[in-house]
Amino acid sequence: MAHSKILIAYFSRKGNNYLNGRITNLPIGNTEIVAQKIQKLTGGDLFEIKPAKQYPEDYYETIEIAKEEKRKNARPELANKLDDISPYEVVFLGYPNWWGTMPMAVFTFLESYDFTGKTIAPFCTHEGSGLGSSERDIKKLCPKANVLPGLAIRGSSVTKLIMIFKTGYQGLVY
Repeated sequence: MAHSKILIAYFSRKGNNYLNGRITNLPIGNTEIVAQKIQKLTGGDLFEIKPAKQYPEDYYETIEIAKEEKRKNARPELANKLDDISPYEVVFLGYPNWWGTMPMAVFTFLESYDFTGKTIAPFCTHEGSGLGSSERDIKKLCPKANVLPGLAIRGSSVTKLIMIFKTGYQGLVY
């Protein structure tokens, strides 16, 4: 894997977020911080998964919209796309846990490309709910990919990430 072409695709929310039991304004979302650290460790390409329609600044409004998207099994349109995913062998896929799984925009992303033969290394930021059903959901959406066990990272622990990451994904980080 030392010479694999690596993609770090992530969905992150900056601004008002739930962190350490309260609403906190984050200039950079936790998942984006993790994605940037992975990029520094691997030299991979960063790609932010962005919905075409941005979520409200208000945290509680956003979680209600996310809840409704999940209930409807929605596939929000994305604002950006990769031209070609075929050069990548390894895809680090980052997202926060929203209502027990990935944000629905991540579902849209996964359904937009062919991940056959690729290795997907999920990482999820959360405040106590872990990976939820996201690993199972990724395997369902990408049945011909090699989906590694996901890495759940508490949002409040992103600064300790380097050790967690190197331990969790030995062999992919060089």
